[in-house]
Amino acid sequence: MAKVAFLGLGVMGYPMAGYLAKAGHEVTVYNRTTAKAEKWAAEYGGSFAATPREAAEGAEFVMSCVGNDDDLRSVCLGDDGAFAGMDAGSVFVDHTTVSALVTRELYAAAAEKNIAFVDAPISGGQAGAENGALVVMCGGDEDAYGRAEPMIDAYAKACRRLGESGSGQLCKMVNQICIAGLVQGLSEGLHFAQKAGLDGRAVVDVIGGGAAGSWQMVNRYETMLDDQFEHGFAVDWMRKDLGICLSAADEVGASLPVTALVDQFYKDVQKLGGGRWDTSSLIKRLNTVG
Repeated sequence: MAKVAFLGLGVMGYPMAGYLAKAGHEVTVYNRTTAKAEKWAAEYGGSFAATPREAAEGAEFVMSCVGNDDDLRSVCLGDDGAFAGMDAGSVFVDHTTVSALVTRELYAAAAEKNIAFVDAPISGGQAGAENGALVVMCGGDEDAYGRAEPMIDAYAKACRRLGESGSGQLCKMVNQICIAGLVQGLSEGLHFAQKAGLDGRAVVDVIGGGAAGSWQMVNRYETMLDDQFEHGFAVDWMRKDLGICLSAADEVGASLPVTALVDQFYKDVQKLGGGRWDTSSLIKRLNTVG
């Protein structure tokens, strides 16, 4: 079993760190709000530290799951950052959805200290984290990935390396681009069914097993029809992710017209007060304006 640090105990990181502890690893956690770290340590029998550096000292693997590019830089760099406490030959695994730019920046900074860096964004939502069934998309050196994969397996149902540093983040962008279009299409379909006087549940029961079926349809249609959105992946976070996608599209010369449009629809949802609503709340926008 390994000595591991986990930085960031949000709705995803909290259970992910828990699975590492359940697997028998010696886990030290860090969270910006210390009370959350104390609660985790009491629940899982691990320990907590006051800074990322303290958490990372002596760890073979340091995992992170924070908010954005700046949050990731703050837990990695500086006198209190994880890199300052990590030993040469250790591995940093980042599960945050961030830009490929910051990933490559931190990969280079880690390499100067002989620390391996694997970008490993995740998909599966809060339920996936709580059930240990996340999909993990990785980038980085093959050797570093090979060492990290057994650790990631504690909370993943699928894990794959896509290429060099940044490749995991680029794959996560593809994931979010696809989800944006799927959720908008599902929202329009259910909105149309309601306006046409159809039973939305009956409609999904018929079409869900055909070509229109998707994870979003199976897991979100009921709450969408019931106008319930206080759960799941927040609109604010989706807009952050889509912003990353659109910036990267400019860099690589890709055209994302639907993604750009759905991003603006999510902006409308934010204006409705739905920044913390689940991404399926796109139907709320249609029902409100329609």
